[in-house]
Amino acid sequence: MTRAADPDGEAFAVITGGGTGGHVYPALALADALAARGHPRDAIRFVGARRGLEARIVPEAGYAIDLLPGRGLQRRLTVANVRAGWDTLTAFAHARGIVRRTRPAVVVGVGGYASLPTLVAARLRHVPAVVHEQNAAPGLANRVAVRMGARAAISLPGTPLRGAVLTGNPVRAGIAAVRRAPDPARPLVTVFGGSLGAGRLNDAALDLYDRWRDRADVAVHHVTGARNHEACAARLATARRPTDTLQYELVGYEDHMEQLYARTTLAVCRAGAITVAELAAAGVPAVLVPLPGAPGDHQARNADALVDAGAAVVVPDAECDATRLDSELRKLLADPGRLDAMSAGARALGRPDAAARLADLVEEVARGQQ
Repeated sequence: MTRAADPDGEAFAVITGGGTGGHVYPALALADALAARGHPRDAIRFVGARRGLEARIVPEAGYAIDLLPGRGLQRRLTVANVRAGWDTLTAFAHARGIVRRTRPAVVVGVGGYASLPTLVAARLRHVPAVVHEQNAAPGLANRVAVRMGARAAISLPGTPLRGAVLTGNPVRAGIAAVRRAPDPARPLVTVFGGSLGAGRLNDAALDLYDRWRDRADVAVHHVTGARNHEACAARLATARRPTDTLQYELVGYEDHMEQLYARTTLAVCRAGAITVAELAAAGVPAVLVPLPGAPGDHQARNADALVDAGAAVVVPDAECDATRLDSELRKLLADPGRLDAMSAGARALGRPDAAARLADLVEEVARGQQ
């Protein structure tokens, strides 16, 4: 059950935003870093959206959260935008009340629907703000907040936000602590598309099975996403033959990505903010297939950052099929020296101490108000 903030207590920080794991998990990593520095957990409060992932995840992590009504505007003219506009005004009124009641020393925006109303409310009450941008292409809420005077923290070099501090994107402690030890005798290719999965990657990987069924010199671990697992499992069962030698694991969801990263030789995946941050922190070489049509084309921009670091190659979504994957994977797996260089490039881009760096900036901004 959602736990609301104590209406009579003051906050050190109000952390606002969410919607997806890419916004929520870095926000929780920041909250944990602040709590580890002695800030009481009940003085670290969240403002999110009723429809967002944060409505469940934040209370489970032990933090108070206030939830705003509504959802974001669609990027085209629709009847739903009339209701969304009213909900946005209502959300702003709620956000003003939350900021007035909690009197935070600092408001931290992490992007997503709930972020902008709360950041505007902070500005109106002269509360200093920090925004954290997970992607290489900044979202609307963070761009507006920086124009209103918020300090910006960015995850990837070159992200265009004025006066930004490069902190990196906070990842879970288990990911930051990964020490890779892939099997040189049987390299592991890991295919995943995020918690919901990616149909394009699932199709390409399952088609690749037919090409690789006789191989014993490589293994595949395929994470389909929960909604696609049943159909993918049925398809794989139909494709298997008694004489196949390929080791091919198929799962719907991976509970321990840190363990999987440790044994992965090469990943095939999307280029969301969390994925890119985790690949970099763990030092995993990758074939990236950016999601087309992502807002601001941010996945393509995220992928470019890893490519520029020598840590990844990119396959456009429209070209991601078994033939292209076979070609790219064979070239990379046949060149261990290149894979080692890609791993080193990823680690050079990764910032396992990102949560601490972001907490430094938040405390600095809060002190400036005192």
